Amino acid sequence: MLKKFYPGEYLDSAYEIPFEKLYDEGWRAVIFDIDNTLVPHGASADGRACALFLHLRELGYRCTLLSNNKEPRVKMFADAVDAAYIHKAGKPKAAGYRQAMERMGTDRKNTLFVGDQIFTDVYGANRLGIRTILVKPVHPKEEIQIVLKRYLEKIVLYFYRRRQGKQKGNSNENYNRK
Repeated sequence: MLKKFYPGEYLDSAYEIPFEKLYDEGWRAVIFDIDNTLVPHGASADGRACALFLHLRELGYRCTLLSNNKEPRVKMFADAVDAAYIHKAGKPKAAGYRQAMERMGTDRKNTLFVGDQIFTDVYGANRLGIRTILVKPVHPKEEIQIVLKRYLEKIVLYFYRRRQGKQKGNSNENYNRK
């Protein structure tokens, strides 16, 4: 039952994802959440975020920001990193993920999703078969409804890590670092 919430990978940060390696494997697009995935909640794009998106464009990736936030917040960030965006996406509903892939001219076989929340970001992408990378939140300060969800996420992550540990014991491949 919990498997639908498991990420494909769980890493410390969006900034440590091996995008070069993934590009070599055939991945061509990345859909990103913004808040607490790339910057603290409500923060402007910083130098690190701008550099990441520049690097991704140089590699040949197409990128779209997918956020449940209102347009002014999402547009401000998207303009700073020079990326396409979809605001008020209604994650985990499938429509926003589909729209992002449609705009980028990609599909679930060559699109990655990077986000910090299991019940919106990961679950929504998993429902469409998009490869997911869950990252730890950038900053501990969050809205109350997210804080409450984090307690439930800990339960899912406990079973996810337990499952990963069993798989690592049966395989030499290590796709999940945490």
